[in-house]
Amino acid sequence: MTLTLRRATLADAPTIVEFNRRLAWESEQLELDLALIAPGVDAVLRDAAKGFYTVAEHDGEVVGQTLITTEWSDWRNGWFWWIQSVYVREDARRGGVFKALFEKLRAEAQAEPSVIGLRLYLNTENERARKTYRSLNMADTHYGMMEIYPLG
Repeated sequence: MTLTLRRATLADAPTIVEFNRRLAWESEQLELDLALIAPGVDAVLRDAAKGFYTVAEHDGEVVGQTLITTEWSDWRNGWFWWIQSVYVREDARRGGVFKALFEKLRAEAQAEPSVIGLRLYLNTENERARKTYRSLNMADTHYGMMEIYPLG
């Protein structure tokens, strides 16, 4: 599959919103509120400080996406890039789309001296995703995740 990889633009917002909705449903059977997700995607696309989406196109259509957000590590004096909102359209899966996105992001991160690592979190029951990430030399960590959401 021949892919074009690029940073997303505002014109990609409807596709990213739809992919995020599919991702939430497929991974967690969670129905996202369009009134929240659409302005959330728009906020990232308009403000690089919030992160950036990278998309994969095949034959002029977006078939995959990732979102990068950042976390400063005072312990390690550098930035971690968090890979989020990973989605590959169903008909493009197993075609190397995520691998291509991941390799592009890894190369970009390696080119930035202040970026010290890549991280992501995943549903602990998603063994297929875990296998994919391990095949790209990502390793399990001893960290768990806890949250309070929504606040108040």
